[in-house]
Amino acid sequence: MITVNSDGKIMIRRCLVTLRPFRIFVLGIGFFTLCFLMTSLGGQFSAKRLGDSPFTIRTEVMGVLESRGVLRKMSDMLEMMVKRMDVLARLENSTDSRKGEEARFSPDRFQPVAGLMERIQAIAQNVSDIAVKVDQILRNSLMNGKVIEGRRDQCEVPRDPKYPDCSGKVEWMRARWTSDPCYAFFGVDGTECSFLIYLSEVEWFCPPLPWRNQTAAMPSSKPPPRVQAAFRNNLSYLLELIGSGKESLIFMKKRVRHLASQWLLATRSLAQKLKGRRRDQKQILIHIGFLTEESGDVFSPRVLKGGPLGEMVQWADILAALFLLGHSLKVTVSLKELQSNLGVPPGRGNCPLTVPLPFDLIYTDYHGLQQMKQHMGLSFKKYRCRVRVIDTFGTEPAYNLEEYATLHGYRTNWGYWNLNPKQFMTMFPHTPDNSFMGFVSEELNETERQFIKSNKASNMAVVYGKEASIWKVGQRKVPGHP
Repeated sequence: MITVNSDGKIMIRRCLVTLRPFRIFVLGIGFFTLCFLMTSLGGQFSAKRLGDSPFTIRTEVMGVLESRGVLRKMSDMLEMMVKRMDVLARLENSTDSRKGEEARFSPDRFQPVAGLMERIQAIAQNVSDIAVKVDQILRNSLMNGKVIEGRRDQCEVPRDPKYPDCSGKVEWMRARWTSDPCYAFFGVDGTECSFLIYLSEVEWFCPPLPWRNQTAAMPSSKPPPRVQAAFRNNLSYLLELIGSGKESLIFMKKRVRHLASQWLLATRSLAQKLKGRRRDQKQILIHIGFLTEESGDVFSPRVLKGGPLGEMVQWADILAALFLLGHSLKVTVSLKELQSNLGVPPGRGNCPLTVPLPFDLIYTDYHGLQQMKQHMGLSFKKYRCRVRVIDTFGTEPAYNLEEYATLHGYRTNWGYWNLNPKQFMTMFPHTPDNSFMGFVSEELNETERQFIKSNKASNMAVVYGKEASIWKVGQRKVPGHP
């Protein structure tokens, strides 16, 4: 009994020592195979998704072709391992000196070895089958890649009467596509196909290419869900939106604070009149162009030195009114903020916006209007109906229409924008052609009213002007003016 138990322990120990490394090896091979297959097939599928772009197909397909060779090498290695294990098993059978004990323990001893070899053979067969399937997928992918590559090399300018400007725009792109980095940002690389893809999918001068994935190229036209506007009863968040750092902004915030009680009283009164009427909340961008560094910001340094404050008074009142009505506001006083909010692509402003305009309305001035036209490309014409121009003294139609203004010599720095005259919003009701925006007039208490009434002159007039130069007649000043 002792001898048998001792021999049994020795035999079991030998089996464990012999088989444990193989088990670890098999587990390692299985884990490595799983990881490799996930990476390989993941790369294959990503390559198929990237097939929509004619600029990346060749690189992705070549990378997967290399993985097919690795799969074949793995299959060969597993077959070689099976052969070597078979040789080792035969060698151990021939050199064992204990025939009786060998016969007694052979079922327990070699059954794990046989099971291990069967598992390795099954893994080898699975890898071989997967290699065949991957080979079939790669063949189909290569065929599709060759078709797309051929299409890319054979792009021709379409002759479609619905797109009469297509050929001319392609000629322009051939000569000047490097003039603005925004073209490369949208994938233009100097090839004929990249010109047509840009002109049909980013701009709209050419028809869509039939071999392109139109559903991926077309942006989603579904508008976001509308939120109902609700009157606000606190101005603290508006003061944060206005910001600081400029004397003009500090002045505007002081005016909002000064009139806060009257603003809130007027808001409650209007809410009672509307009696819960449903109103859509507007997404509104307010870009005060004359405060940007690019326009010179000539007002801020003169706020505390007697400079003109009329524009800042009106802008402060516009901000307060729109905010208390419950609309969503974005306030910008720099060109960088304007570009970020509009979705302007990197470059010099020749390309359209990267996304549909997220704002229902844009309130700006002539400085901001010029900046928007410079950086929005074709999108400016597309969205200019959403612009409202705060124009202190108004713009007559004769100056607004570019062709008429040029023909009659009315071209000025603030005219010829071809907008609807109602899009110009004035401080005073100068003309019925424009819209009257106005500003808030402070309500006086009873004591202040009595004081003004008792000191009111019987005859008086008000004449206003920003600069002394306004009162010049030729080279002379108006008599009596200092």
